[in-house]
Amino acid sequence: MTLIFKIVASDEWQAAKSAGAFAGAAVDRADGYIHFSTAAQAPETAAKWFAGREDLTLVAVDAQALGSDLKWEPSRGGALFPHLYAALPTSAVLWSRPLPLGPDGRHDFGSLPG
Repeated sequence: MTLIFKIVASDEWQAAKSAGAFAGAAVDRADGYIHFSTAAQAPETAAKWFAGREDLTLVAVDAQALGSDLKWEPSRGGALFPHLYAALPTSAVLWSRPLPLGPDGRHDFGSLPG
């Protein structure tokens, strides 16, 4: 199983859980797909796009459960990032948890499988 990760505002994630699907954050909807990161990419994503935010949830998703709507496309420096061209069904989510800031001001991911 390949895990991919979504960093999302906690209130948006609560709404998605109630709805049964996540249609994406404003940036996702503007770009036409939901942005994800691998375990190796997630800390850089958090530092670049979510620096200092304490209201975040980290969502772990089974990439295979997303089928052909998930595309791996080049982004930063040519690295392949997972992009979902559909709403994220909560049935594909394996777990979610708060993403706190560590004492150094960076998000504390702990140990991510991936």
